[in-house]
Amino acid sequence: MNKLSSLQEAIAGEIHDGMSVVMGCGLESLIPFAAGYEIIRQKKKNLTLIAPISDMQFDQIIGAGCVKKVIAAWVGNVAAGLGHNFRRAAEEGIPHPIEVEDHSNFTIALALKAAAMGLPFLPTKTAAGSDFSRAGHFKPVRCPFSGEELLAVRAIKPDVAILHVQRADPEGNAHIWGNLGIVVEAARAAKKVILTCEEIVDHEVILSDPNRTLIQGFLVSSVVHEPFASHPSPTQGYARRDDDFYFDYHKESRTREGFERWLEKWVLGVKDHKEYLSRLGEERVRKLKPEGNLFSPSVNFNF
Repeated sequence: MNKLSSLQEAIAGEIHDGMSVVMGCGLESLIPFAAGYEIIRQKKKNLTLIAPISDMQFDQIIGAGCVKKVIAAWVGNVAAGLGHNFRRAAEEGIPHPIEVEDHSNFTIALALKAAAMGLPFLPTKTAAGSDFSRAGHFKPVRCPFSGEELLAVRAIKPDVAILHVQRADPEGNAHIWGNLGIVVEAARAAKKVILTCEEIVDHEVILSDPNRTLIQGFLVSSVVHEPFASHPSPTQGYARRDDDFYFDYHKESRTREGFERWLEKWVLGVKDHKEYLSRLGEERVRKLKPEGNLFSPSVNFNF
């Protein structure tokens, strides 16, 4: 089944006001920034955003007024520090108040893993005794075998996962490599999955390397061919991290007025991702593309 779609169609068709969306699952890489910008352009509202480390993506979507709740371990700008929009929303209700559900990177992973396995929770030893472990999404539980007291992490089942991958076929079978973070757990936990990808390839290419097929087509609702859709975050083999973009955003978003100027220039003032890349400039894009090759050794899949 061909699931190819434009980014505008995928966001319009799969993301609705009030939904929970997991993004930024590759930690500091594979962040689907282009999809986040399209969410802002389409003025989605009252979203619950879920991620371990969203880098500055959640800060942008919060600043645009699309978010009512954040479930995360950290929200900010990894290269520069805190997220100014996140802080304004949490402390001052600007542009409106948000609810925050605190996790660690590991407990977010456990919560999504539990949902992926069809379980209501998974137990852990980590986070016990911490301040945030007293929140309602954690409960003490006793091991029925040893009697040891553990901490139960409530499952998180997002409505939609938006994931960026290196390549996929038109049916949504996807190859991913590099830092995976919790991409696989998110894909299996969510009710629907939108993929943005650097390349669309034939199904035979996917079959040629089954160990990299970490997202299966039956999980996926929409496949979007959108090269450089993770910019400014990196996609191994296709795009390096654009550090200057992060630092510039951090400076400009320090004030509400500065963020609004940034938003108009990079998101609202362009109609789509192609126009965004055009504004970024051919020379800058060229410099962000990795040079040379670093291939892994070949393998033989014959029995």
